[in-house]
Amino acid sequence: MVPVSTLASKQRSERRIAVRLPLKVRGRDSRGIAFEEETSSENLCRSGAAFLTRFNVALGSDLEIRIPFSRYASRRGESDFQTQGRVVHVTEEQPDGERLVGVQFTGPRFQRVFRPESAA
Repeated sequence: MVPVSTLASKQRSERRIAVRLPLKVRGRDSRGIAFEEETSSENLCRSGAAFLTRFNVALGSDLEIRIPFSRYASRRGESDFQTQGRVVHVTEEQPDGERLVGVQFTGPRFQRVFRPESAA
């Protein structure tokens, strides 16, 4: 997939890890219509994430992102991770109607550590 546009490709200072975690994303699409979607991460790091969406989001738009933790984590007293993010890249729409969106977290940074799925 070739990015339509990118703001942060030269600014990325952390390596993203390929890991699929469930995400709940809320925001407004490029027409200003509110949406909420359950999807999953394609990759993430402490300061951002990439995920597939069926919504056309505008570069620079702000989104609310929640990563729900497992029941096991909630039993240990951990709560879901919630933050805000700014869209820094969007790919062309794929034949299946989805596009890959990259966000830079503008709220709290993600503090959990994961190994790449390819290393598991």
